[in-house]
Order: sequence, then structure tokens, then C-alpha cells
Amino acid sequence: MDAKGWVKHAIERLGWAGEREIRRFLDEAGEELSNKELADALKALLAEGAIEQKGELYRVKPKTSAREAFDRLFGE
Repeated sequence: MDAKGWVKHAIERLGWAGEREIRRFLDEAGEELSNKELADALKALLAEGAIEQKGELYRVKPKTSAREAFDRLFGE
């Protein structure tokens, strides 16, 4: 798994989490990331819309409802 995958996995498992909690989770899992790698992975996941940020905390973006998915698919 790449850095983004590990960071997303950590956030999924932790729920709302700050960089310190994410780093602790990754360290316990045996995955070592530098501060720059962690920051870059968080920025990339935010840009992709895979996670959301509130203050200094991150969480996986909630999935949309079936109706919203249908409307986006068919443009209504």
C-alpha cells in the first residue's frame, strides 16, 4: 500500500483524527512515514475528495445517498 492508502486506512479506522493520532496508528502498524509524506498524503486525499477536514481533524468523506448518486449519474 502506498502512503495515501495507509493514511486513508488510518483515518477510516480512527474516525475523526488529527495528524498526531494518524502518526501513532501508522507507527503501531509498523508503517513509517516522514512528516512530509504524511502532509503530502493528506493534501492529496483532500484534493481527491476522499477525506474532509474540520479544523485540525480529518475523516473519510461520508458516502452519498443512492438518490444523489442517481441524480449525478443522469444529470437531474
